[in-house]
Amino acid sequence: MVDGPTEATDLDLTESNRALARSFVEQVLIDRRFDGLANYIEPEEIIQHNPAMADGIPPLQATLEARSEKSETGFAIHYERTHRVLAEGSFVLCVSEGTREGAHSSFYDLFGISNGKIVEHWDTVEAIPPRSDWKNDNGKF
Repeated sequence: MVDGPTEATDLDLTESNRALARSFVEQVLIDRRFDGLANYIEPEEIIQHNPAMADGIPPLQATLEARSEKSETGFAIHYERTHRVLAEGSFVLCVSEGTREGAHSSFYDLFGISNGKIVEHWDTVEAIPPRSDWKNDNGKF
């Protein structure tokens, strides 16, 4: 899934890119304001590196809306909190927590940013085991 640039550029824009990604996660993913996607994403250039998602804003919005529907176990995917936002130039990693199909989960979203808009997205989701199953007290976050 690494079929794009792998070197960070625009190092002078690290903090503004960090703010953009944090705002995207908070406004769109946590608060579910899907109508604001165009404020954050370059519609003609967004590349999804998640094989289950198509490129472009319309498919992304449809996927987010479908995944936010309530199921018997709760929201299919529900972002609840962002723990950290790591950034270097054009790459920003947001580490968040929430639920996926009712299971306590971590969300790692890596964004490629160019000209003040998200142009690439990679992600990984992992279920967090119950505290009683942890091998140490460090936790996921």
